[in-house]
Amino acid sequence: MIDLQSPLKQATQAWRLDLKTQQQALETAFFQHQNTAKLLKQQSLLIDRLLKKIWLQANIHADIALIAVGGYGRNQLFPYSDIDLLILLPDADFSAEVNALQNQKIESLIGLLWDIGLNVGHSVRTLQECIDESVHDVTVQTNLLEARLLCGKTNHFIAFLKAVNQTMDAASFFAAKFKEQDNRHAKFNDTTYNLEPNIKESPGGLRDLHMILWLAVSQNLGKNWADLAKNNIITKAELRQIKRHERNLQNLRIRLHYLAKRREDRLLFDFQNELASEIGCVTTSRKRASEQLMQSYYTSAKFINLINEILLKTFEKIAYKTRPKILPINARFEAHDDLLEIKTANVLQQYPNAILESFLLLQQHPQLTGMSANLIRELQRVKKIVNVDFRQAADNKATFLAILSQSNGVNHSLRRMNRYGILGEYIPVFGKIVGQMQHDLFHVYTVDEHILNVLANLRRYAKPELKHEFPLCTQLFSDFDKPHLLYLAALFHDIAKGRGGDHSTLGTIDAKRFCKLHGLPKEDTSLVAWLVDAHLKMSSTAQKSDLSDPEVIQQFAHFVKTEKRLIALYLLTVADIRGTSPVVWNAWKARLLESLFYATLHLLKNTGFTTEQTIQTRQIEASEKLTRYGLKPESYLALWQNVGKGYFARFESDEIAWQSRLLTPHVFSEKPIVRARLSPNGDGIQVMIYTRNQDDLFARICNFFDRMAYNIVQAKIYTTNHGYALNNFIVLDQSGKSVSYSGLLKFIELELTQKITSAQPLEAPLQGRISRQVKYMSIKPQVEIFSEIQGNFHTLAIIAGDRPGLLAHVANVFLQQNIELHNAKINTLGSRAEDSFLISAKHGKIISESQIQALKQCLVAL
Repeated sequence: MIDLQSPLKQATQAWRLDLKTQQQALETAFFQHQNTAKLLKQQSLLIDRLLKKIWLQANIHADIALIAVGGYGRNQLFPYSDIDLLILLPDADFSAEVNALQNQKIESLIGLLWDIGLNVGHSVRTLQECIDESVHDVTVQTNLLEARLLCGKTNHFIAFLKAVNQTMDAASFFAAKFKEQDNRHAKFNDTTYNLEPNIKESPGGLRDLHMILWLAVSQNLGKNWADLAKNNIITKAELRQIKRHERNLQNLRIRLHYLAKRREDRLLFDFQNELASEIGCVTTSRKRASEQLMQSYYTSAKFINLINEILLKTFEKIAYKTRPKILPINARFEAHDDLLEIKTANVLQQYPNAILESFLLLQQHPQLTGMSANLIRELQRVKKIVNVDFRQAADNKATFLAILSQSNGVNHSLRRMNRYGILGEYIPVFGKIVGQMQHDLFHVYTVDEHILNVLANLRRYAKPELKHEFPLCTQLFSDFDKPHLLYLAALFHDIAKGRGGDHSTLGTIDAKRFCKLHGLPKEDTSLVAWLVDAHLKMSSTAQKSDLSDPEVIQQFAHFVKTEKRLIALYLLTVADIRGTSPVVWNAWKARLLESLFYATLHLLKNTGFTTEQTIQTRQIEASEKLTRYGLKPESYLALWQNVGKGYFARFESDEIAWQSRLLTPHVFSEKPIVRARLSPNGDGIQVMIYTRNQDDLFARICNFFDRMAYNIVQAKIYTTNHGYALNNFIVLDQSGKSVSYSGLLKFIELELTQKITSAQPLEAPLQGRISRQVKYMSIKPQVEIFSEIQGNFHTLAIIAGDRPGLLAHVANVFLQQNIELHNAKINTLGSRAEDSFLISAKHGKIISESQIQALKQCLVAL
């Protein structure tokens, strides 16, 4: 490789310094004037001038052209974006000597561009190579559409543009770009409402606007938004909206680049707080500044997603140039190529009920794949008709209930209603939570998206082909006589989020009002309102209480009162948890809820079932299981007598049989007995520890599993009448899945035994790295301690951001404050820990008020 000319080499440092100075000046000017279009243009002009100087001094052959492509080609260069270049070679070959010389110059040129601080993406091709590549790669073809000459002969560039245009097949290009967009959206789960969206690539991002302009250019309809308006592809109102929302996303992307000091297009938690502050968002009692920022982003992304859908349908008709196949539907609607279309221009204004009817028709005619671009536009134009009078009209109320009562398409219809802005108009309180983020460390969707996910999960129970996912839910749902009541409960269960106060209570008021307005029978209204008010109760009971305690089941049965309520709440709860995040649901939570459901159902069907009867039943069931292992009652009598009566109220019959079989020879063992097995329910690893009680036992166990990278999800802590700890743990690996491998169970048994018997001082808890979400969207730790009705027990509830070593830290606090642990439920929801502990003072004595205050102070400080 040869060096560029000496003057060029000497100028490198000067160019680098000049580039940095001018980029800093542009940044300063942007924050002073906040003009996004001007910055993007000036960024491009800055690079234009620099490249032209370097190209001139590089002495590249006159028949070789330097062309800007991509975002740089359309004069929209973001601060840290790549600079996409095409170096266009002439089709006529140079001599071998000249060709080698030019290749060396080009290589040196590209190296120099990197040296001065330009992130260059380049390709070197002849015109024929460009054409050949574009035929096989739609990405190359798209880049060529945005070509802009920087250096070289104008006539060569015109010939290049002509050749590119001649190879364009609008229909093929549309099909390829449509597939490309589908694949891109799929990478983001086809939702606009991700917690950390990509401003450029996510559904509703800037790339969806680029897509529209690329298709417009391919069909000779214009190169910019003004051209599309001039050619009547978009209306003047749409032009204003497109520019406003494009400007909003461009502004956020520019600021994000400057904050990150790199090409960063993801709205990561790391930047959301600072970015919110930059644009003037201020945290209020109801909404964080970052949530206001994200709602602004989601509003723009939702509109862009909508206009993208409208214009893609428009361009599809133009690209394929076919006459639509028209079939009648009714007096107001017809089908155009399987898309629902209005028959006359003002039908939605003349017959307002047709607004809701359009969504109902899509359910009743499954051959229809969606709505036409014209119908979607009309819905946008008339949606303000959906006002108080519209909501009071009997035919509209009947139509909405009919949408909920269809056997098919309920989820799709409500999603379309939300997408097109109709649902928020018909249910105004729903409109208030559209695009509202929930920074609670476990919901990963906006409130409206979460609500619709819950409804989608309920609809999955109605599909026989999906019964393998949740057989019990499918069976219960098929027998539920009014599923539309479940859908209403789903719509309203979180509808009061962000208002301040208890969202369950406020949502119950909204649900009652809606049900009464729509003339639902009193019994149905009561059920919907109760479900909204109680929608967190079953999850909380299952994940925070000891389900082996008959008192817990009795209290929950008293709460639900009827089998119908129990079934409805179970179905809603499973759908709700699964709708918060793809990673929150697991086999452990499924088993807890199913256990609570069956135990409560049994009690409701057998009223008067007492704790004594529960204990007796468990002893009988355990004895039957032990008999199958060849154990006679007299062999485990000593164990049962020494564990005490409370043991049989705390452990289920399967656990009693397993522990009795293992411990019968070791009732008075001086060595710890540690045994592990895969849980029979498939929800992790079950570990039993039987040893003489010691103060730091729980802390040592927590430290052990922390260092194994396993999470404790349940801990049953029991002290026998003869002073032994008989503890039972369920553990999962930190991905939340049950993972086992050869030798793991034996490893736990041997290593945990050594940890318990070690004479070494207790190790300090791990100080692992916390997740970015916990770091930047932290929640203030909440600690509640309240007394239980029976005994000397208190319940301690902790809500905090999850992190490695959290439970071990809590165990250390118990040790320091002389707190005795009797039961623990460890519940992790995404990055949020909601843990519950049944505690007392030493030897089962009641905790004093001073101890409670000291304990709270220590835990809040964790």
